[in-house]
Amino acid sequence: MILRATESGQGPALCLLHGLFGSGRNLGAVQRRLSANFRVLALDLRNHGASPHAPVMHYAAMAADVAATLAARAALPAVLLGHSMGGKVAMRLALDEPPAVTALVSADIAPVAYPPHHRGLLAAMQALALSPGLTRARADAALAVSVPDSRVRGFLLQNLSTGENPFWRLGLAEIAASMPALEDFPPLPGARYAGPALFIGGGRSDYLRAEHHALIRSLFPAARFATLPGAGHWLHADDPEGFLALVAPFLAEVTAAAP
Repeated sequence: MILRATESGQGPALCLLHGLFGSGRNLGAVQRRLSANFRVLALDLRNHGASPHAPVMHYAAMAADVAATLAARAALPAVLLGHSMGGKVAMRLALDEPPAVTALVSADIAPVAYPPHHRGLLAAMQALALSPGLTRARADAALAVSVPDSRVRGFLLQNLSTGENPFWRLGLAEIAASMPALEDFPPLPGARYAGPALFIGGGRSDYLRAEHHALIRSLFPAARFATLPGAGHWLHADDPEGFLALVAPFLAEVTAAAP
């Protein structure tokens, strides 16, 4: 599958991969800053944003989508920077096709199975009545019953097209059917990515924990670890300057060393 991509800048290829219920534009600030030195491609993963929908949604297929899209744009090998679900996609592509990946940055995610954190959000979106003339304000009020955090509602509502024929840009049914696969990260016996890898966690998040480090190093032996103390799971939004202060020198180092 060829994914929707927003491209900017010139230089070594850098691919940005968003998290669940997001799209490439969620990493827009990162893209703008890094476009000064890189050819940055922000992708919408399948069933998200403006990319095609598909009933199958697991990490092998999503990694293959990314590889096909970058190959079609003559953007391989590339550095992969993925947040949350996008980090798992990036890890899977690095493990499946190491020569395609110059370096890996994983933002607040580990190659492990997680409990079903987000099924309630999915159910709330599916339950929203998409009546003609639906406004964002009405949608926000309806979601508030089951999603009390206004910031989370704002994030979800970026995916809603309102008006006379409202619709979700997300493939909600496809995502719902695929949640067990998205929460998981099955073992890949013998798989390894020996290239440079940076794993960044949020200090107020429990997604990337010290007990994950041994597993990560078994798959990514060159892995480095960093933490943004004041950031939560959306660390690139919570502390954008701190996030870029970690990412930019890593990228400069690994691309200078690339053949």
